[in-house]
Amino acid sequence: MRPPDLMHTDWRCDDDGPVPPLHVAEHVSADIVSSMLAAVQKAQEACDRPPVPVWCPWPLPPGWMMTGAAWAGDDRTGVRATAVACSGPSPLRGGPADLMFVAEEPGVGLGNRYGGLPGLDPGALIADALGDEGLPAGDHGGPHAKIKVGGHPTPLWSVKSPTDRCAYAGEARGMWLYAIAWPASAGYLLAEHVVLHDLSEWLPPELVYGAPSPYMHGRA
Repeated sequence: MRPPDLMHTDWRCDDDGPVPPLHVAEHVSADIVSSMLAAVQKAQEACDRPPVPVWCPWPLPPGWMMTGAAWAGDDRTGVRATAVACSGPSPLRGGPADLMFVAEEPGVGLGNRYGGLPGLDPGALIADALGDEGLPAGDHGGPHAKIKVGGHPTPLWSVKSPTDRCAYAGEARGMWLYAIAWPASAGYLLAEHVVLHDLSEWLPPELVYGAPSPYMHGRA
């Protein structure tokens, strides 16, 4: 990432061009998440953009904790994407697992970055996933996962990702929604009754916090 300079007003990636800066909380706690939500709201109010939700599973699965939070954007461009990480026991192997939810405007690329996916959005990957079902055009099967997002049933499709993780993508509130799990077997959590709540609307006081997710901080 290259910061703005005399020749450019945007943060820039050598591969993808202008991109919004990413802000990652070093640790997570109720106070830190509240401060992040306030910063997101302030940046959003400075620009005429639809609010980007901050999706978090609520209630959390048994034994799981919130372990990371991030947002992309600044006071000039507004918030373009948000990410929340959670960690807990893997549903199959019993070892540690991580699950991240990303909401973003089209063309940001944060979900693709964490998912290890090419490009800046999952549209073509979702189309490939539909084609992989081997069904005639207009006769595709159902989505690979269904979760409830902001009170609405929401379909997600599994997209091709590195073997150390699994990635699902879909749409909610007119924005891309990603669910990314490490290891890949942790994706079976999405087969359970997962409900996503927008933390910018209400921060549950019972939310449990844990040590920072390594994937939120660059291990991905």
